Amino acid sequence: MAYWQSRGLRGSELEEIINLTNDMYRTKNIALIQKVPTPITPISIDKQKKVITLAYFDQKSTVDYIGVAQGIAICFDAKQTASTSLPLANIHQHQIDFMDDFISQGGVSFIIVHFKKVDEYYLVPFEILGTYFRNAQKGGRKSIPYKEFENAYKIEIEANIYLHYIKALQKYIDECEIV
Repeated sequence: MAYWQSRGLRGSELEEIINLTNDMYRTKNIALIQKVPTPITPISIDKQKKVITLAYFDQKSTVDYIGVAQGIAICFDAKQTASTSLPLANIHQHQIDFMDDFISQGGVSFIIVHFKKVDEYYLVPFEILGTYFRNAQKGGRKSIPYKEFENAYKIEIEANIYLHYIKALQKYIDECEIV
């Protein structure tokens, strides 16, 4: 059974930006995307601070976000790295399986990556992620280098608040002729 020891919420900056963006998408009727909660069972709680200090995961989570954008079902995970590559160890087999199953049901799966070192964001379609993941399992490279990220799916921050990932997603959908 996996355990969670609070060291601050890693990746919470990226998720906060995505949450704000998703709120804006809902308000403007662009998309309805929800954060998928990770089911945990608290073991230790700091009653004075009212925070969970130790817990275990009830089950493996799937992806961070799921929803629909203009009639297209989407699911994605948010990853952040301080390195110049995205370590594939940050992505788990059950997540790959879920994204693959999601696509087989007609949805679109991807990850959003934030390279903190250069403060850039990218949408990585599942096809690219899955290829790197499978190659790593066969002894290949264990990360996706920054230089491999396609500028075509770069995501820009707009109005200094929103990570407008739907633009990058639309570009990917148009290129792949996904309906």
